[in-house]
Amino acid sequence: QVQLEESGGGLVQAGGSLRLSCAASEATFRHYAMAWFRQAPARELEFVAAINWNGDTTYYADSVKGRFTISRDNARVTLTLQMSSLKLEDSAVYQCAAGAMSPFEGWATFTTPTKYPYWGQGTQVTVSS
Repeated sequence: QVQLEESGGGLVQAGGSLRLSCAASEATFRHYAMAWFRQAPARELEFVAAINWNGDTTYYADSVKGRFTISRDNARVTLTLQMSSLKLEDSAVYQCAAGAMSPFEGWATFTTPTKYPYWGQGTQVTVSS
């Protein structure tokens, strides 16, 4: 079964924009924190951005602050990542993730991959010069 599915990846020139989406298969994901991670060849899985269940708290990696925006639409059970001013180093497979989080959790939990039991298969983003 596919519980999370990303879309919107593709080839874009440096400085351009791209919007990624992640659709959840079940309404229960409305109650979960969600996040975007990425992994480039020969690199570790990297945290990109996260958002709590109702969208009132967000977290961003320093490398994407000011350029990427994470948001969610719980009515549609979807997660988005609006990416702007893309750089070559943004090229990677982007995965969305979801997991139940305590209301007392913070940065350390929201940015840790092992805290998310549900993952999408990923969508490729390639930024060209």
